[in-house]
Amino acid sequence: MTKQIGVLGCGWLGLPLAVALLGNGYSVKGSTTSEEKLAELQAKHIRPYLISLSENSISGDIEGFLRNVELLIINIPPKLRGNQRENFVKKMHLLHTEIVQSAIKQVLFVCSTSVYGDIQGEVTETTTPLPSTESGRQLLAAEAIFRTSKALQTTIVRFGGLIGSDRHPVKMLSGRKSLAKGNHPINLIHRLDCIQIIEFILKENWWGKIVNGVYPYHPTKQAYYTSEAVKNNIQPPEYQENNNALGKKVVPKSLLDVKIFRFTTPICK
Repeated sequence: MTKQIGVLGCGWLGLPLAVALLGNGYSVKGSTTSEEKLAELQAKHIRPYLISLSENSISGDIEGFLRNVELLIINIPPKLRGNQRENFVKKMHLLHTEIVQSAIKQVLFVCSTSVYGDIQGEVTETTTPLPSTESGRQLLAAEAIFRTSKALQTTIVRFGGLIGSDRHPVKMLSGRKSLAKGNHPINLIHRLDCIQIIEFILKENWWGKIVNGVYPYHPTKQAYYTSEAVKNNIQPPEYQENNNALGKKVVPKSLLDVKIFRFTTPICK
């Protein structure tokens, strides 16, 4: 019988991930908060569900979405900017309650290296997180909900800054002046490698782990973004003089040393 996977959050990363999982022979359910996107999911042979999480409730057929799903991928970013801020931790508590009432036993939680905050130097999966932003603090608390759940086997994937053919931070940084932390290392990863890491975890049945998802190439921000701006024929950003802080270099030690994972998509154009 084909294994059924749920992808909660079919956005910029979740949708191509769901398509890739279909290509690997899985049956896939996918959720979206946009009615307009339901037809797109259906056309890609993903069973679509309109589901929205808030602090106090979950709208949509969450029970139907979770039914017969054996493995759930949670790919929902916290909304902590602008005027529509919500408590992400409360949302994840509600979701966890629904999950443990289902037959799901395995969860892959997509998270961020922001949980490490402003730690200086090399950061691996054994480094104690020290988030410095509200988003990082809530993500770390949300991780704990699933990691400490006795009913679930959970693996956390902490991705660095996400880039892709249609998304690169150099475009937003172009022409900006007096940027700080130009001597800090970059911690980026291409969307294709994100998908491959998730596929790898499923294939290896690698549960109960924390995994740093960052491409193992860490030039300084100033060197990298200047080079990428030149390649893209746009104005490079300008940085302040270097300070003494080292910045953090997030190392995917578990992938490189434990599982010998091979990254395939360079973050340089």
